[in-house]
Amino acid sequence: MPRYFWLLEDWTALAAYKGDFNAAHKWSLPGLAKCPGCSVTWASTGHNYPAVDLSALPEQDAFLKARPEPFTEFVRLRELVRPLAPPGVALPPGTAFGPLVGPARGDLGPLTWQGSYLLLLRRDAFEGLHAEGVLGLSSRKAELRFRQKSPPEYLEPQVELRGQLHPDCYPPDQRPPCGTCGRLGMSLPDDPILDAASLPTDRDVFRVGNFATVMVGTERFKEAVQRLELEGITFRELPTR
Repeated sequence: MPRYFWLLEDWTALAAYKGDFNAAHKWSLPGLAKCPGCSVTWASTGHNYPAVDLSALPEQDAFLKARPEPFTEFVRLRELVRPLAPPGVALPPGTAFGPLVGPARGDLGPLTWQGSYLLLLRRDAFEGLHAEGVLGLSSRKAELRFRQKSPPEYLEPQVELRGQLHPDCYPPDQRPPCGTCGRLGMSLPDDPILDAASLPTDRDVFRVGNFATVMVGTERFKEAVQRLELEGITFRELPTR
């Protein structure tokens, strides 16, 4: 039976590297101001598409500044982006596009994190994972501004949403997603369970479709990371049902 692992930042291992960075994606959808269906003002986290380039859009400036917009304007902007995004993906409020842009300094190591859900890989680490046969890794070069000469090159994998949490780990009184904006008003369960029937077979790293901050790797990905001795990831096995 396939095994799946929640990918988490290994603070202990990364403490040996004395670098840091402060970056944001170049473009994003605005947040939603008071959805007419659920009355919630919100934006998502974890829906990142670094390989999607909005530079050809005449209205690209509308995606530069984070702010809430009324539902009709949010939908208009979302539909401008949809032809450029991967087919069939959800584009909730706050979805980010394009490269990470921002300053960086010091040694970030072979991989580094922003928060607990955004992973950057140094080019040699990314190429090593490809050579190990890891499936479904596409990426975009991060535009990190180092002061040092000949700085390292970091890539952000485009980790798309696939699979779902199993309903058995939902609260018994959980309401369905909002029929207007799609928001699922639910906190991440302490003990997530993956819905086995929904999991992909064409990739070794993905985000959980209804909890995009949960990044999951297959056993093949875990073994490749360990063979390459890439420090910075802890693996918490997730049950399936």
